[in-house]
Amino acid sequence: MSVQEGFIEVTGGKVWYQIHGDYLNKAPVIVLHGGPGSSHYSLQGLKVIAEERPVIFYDQLGCGKSDRPNDTSLWNLDRFVEELRHIKEALHLEEFHILGHSWGTTLAASYYLKYPDGVKSIIFSSPCLSAPRWAEDQERNRKKLPINVQITLKTCEKFGTTETDEYKEATKVFNQHFVCRRNLKPEFLENGAKYKNPEVYRVMWGPSEFHVTGNLKDFDCTAQLKEFKVPTLYTCGQYDEATPESTEYYSSLTPNSKFHVFENSAHMPYIEQEEDYMKVMKEFL
Repeated sequence: MSVQEGFIEVTGGKVWYQIHGDYLNKAPVIVLHGGPGSSHYSLQGLKVIAEERPVIFYDQLGCGKSDRPNDTSLWNLDRFVEELRHIKEALHLEEFHILGHSWGTTLAASYYLKYPDGVKSIIFSSPCLSAPRWAEDQERNRKKLPINVQITLKTCEKFGTTETDEYKEATKVFNQHFVCRRNLKPEFLENGAKYKNPEVYRVMWGPSEFHVTGNLKDFDCTAQLKEFKVPTLYTCGQYDEATPESTEYYSSLTPNSKFHVFENSAHMPYIEQEEDYMKVMKEFL
């Protein structure tokens, strides 16, 4: 199978991309990674989809192998939407599918609502389509944690000490419950930490998954989900921070959509239930 990679000029710098398969003869699926600022690294297993359909990865500006400018004004949703448009045009894509994960679903929805032409279908994997609803869900999730962890999180947030080791350790407990429940995580996941950019995450989201203070804090496209005219698939893990209740709610608002829960996963079913995840993605595509 052919693999090619390169760089594309976008507003603020160059972004790295990698293509698996012959994307000129069959509509590819573009993978939009989470974060913001996390890179495609943890999603690299999705390249197996290229056995049936070409796959395009790219690292959004500011993370991964892409440029890392210091201009914080670049870290906003509108610029990331335009970035995807630049990629589509640079690769001469007339038709393509979108697979977004987490923040990647925010980007996928925003892109489609502005530039629907050429989008054949969308997969919303562990979606964040309403930041206020996400924050409410995490408040409920936090109450499922040990009481000492809850107290640490609240105290640090109240006094602005979210950069401390104490807060980071408490955040790890949350992540073990609602992000990735595997005790033995793949080695490549640990190695991928260097590709992240915490600054992009902080500016757009906040100090943690469950404390939303960045410029995405008011994002909510639920009222527009009825406008989606292409087939859509909504998926999440049973223990996902993108809760089954919210994910199913988004699906109920979207015409011609499907909904699937990975019963033994949290926010990373593509790692926690890799085989099942790839099967569901391939079948939908």
